Amino acid sequence: MGVGHSVYHIPLVPAMTPLTLLWALIAGLIFGLAGMFFAKATHFWGQLFTRLIAWAPLRPVLGGAVIALSVWALGTTRYSGLGLPTIAAAFQEELPFYDFAAKILYTSFTLGAGFKGGEVTPLFFTGATLGNALSGVIPLPLALLAGMGFVGVFSGATNTPLACTFMGIELFGLEPGLYIAVACVSAYLFSGHSGIYGSQVVGTPKHLLFGLEKGKKLVDIGQLRRKNRQGTDSPPKPM
Repeated sequence: MGVGHSVYHIPLVPAMTPLTLLWALIAGLIFGLAGMFFAKATHFWGQLFTRLIAWAPLRPVLGGAVIALSVWALGTTRYSGLGLPTIAAAFQEELPFYDFAAKILYTSFTLGAGFKGGEVTPLFFTGATLGNALSGVIPLPLALLAGMGFVGVFSGATNTPLACTFMGIELFGLEPGLYIAVACVSAYLFSGHSGIYGSQVVGTPKHLLFGLEKGKKLVDIGQLRRKNRQGTDSPPKPM
């Protein structure tokens, strides 16, 4: 159909050894936690806006104003757009370590305020820049970690490890495929029963401790957990 996609090059892929496998698992764990945090942050802002602003059309108006003011105050649009140049740079050079956190904040706030769509590329941004930041502490090549994060965080936030593995191989080639698969599967397992798509149903629990959540929607699981926490935090009633 003539539609292309950005090309990201991973020039160095080390041989898989028990040690590099361990580092890949650790990176995947972190990517999964980042995906979980992205989803929870989006739901948090959505609940906060709903609670504070009863009239739905006003939420994106005020949320957009806050974003615009913050962009003006910071003097940069680095975190308010798709961020494609930053994603490309994440494969080539060291970036500020906080890029991924700033993108999570901006995107989750924007979605929570009521703006629809637009979480896919920001998740790629978050993952690539997080992988870039991890290159300072995990002894794997920078571009490889950026690629693992690119698809790993998305896998954790959307619960789609197989699709993300194949997407990573399509984007980065077959050579880093094993690292990509490890990152996507471990990110999925460590992201818990959370995700940006609340209508997803838990088919097979990720852990035995979550067995009672089988067959439930993610949105219902979140509501049930909040109710349980509120019940636990409530003071005991006098006899």
